[in-house]
Amino acid sequence: MAHTVGVARRTRLDPLMIILGHAANEIRRQVDLTNLTVIENPDYAEGLSTSVRLALRHLPNDAEAVVFLLGDQPMVEPAVIERLIAAFCERRAPIVQPRYAEGRGNPVLIARALFPELDRLTGDTGARPLLERYGGEVHLVDVRAHRRPADLDTWEDYERLRAEFERASRGDIGR
Repeated sequence: MAHTVGVARRTRLDPLMIILGHAANEIRRQVDLTNLTVIENPDYAEGLSTSVRLALRHLPNDAEAVVFLLGDQPMVEPAVIERLIAAFCERRAPIVQPRYAEGRGNPVLIARALFPELDRLTGDTGARPLLERYGGEVHLVDVRAHRRPADLDTWEDYERLRAEFERASRGDIGR
């Protein structure tokens, strides 16, 4: 989570908000949340959509779009986020999504025009239903120079990423 927060801080995203769920107290102890709007989601067990809806309710009225960063995808790069923002400023597409060499991925930028639909999401889903519904209107941003961030959903995923960091710190990447 700290890495994802650090990435967000290196972009022009403003305001920065974090939605905390089941590990809220642990995250508060371990991650510097200074200058972030911290929102606790008491309904986190009902799924990701509850965090999406909560975020929307805390956005300023003049927010033109929202970018959702996933805490379990810490390897997203600030340059990808900046490319999404630049593409939105240029094209004003309702959805802006990165296209990595491995295919489409996160994070995704959603324009204000779709906030009402985001606010109707239920269950354990993020913006995927909107990506499907508005597939022809999604503006894909070429970010093939960057790796698609992997999900860290299991302990094994975490251990694999930790080992990758260790190899990188020793200069062993690619060996």
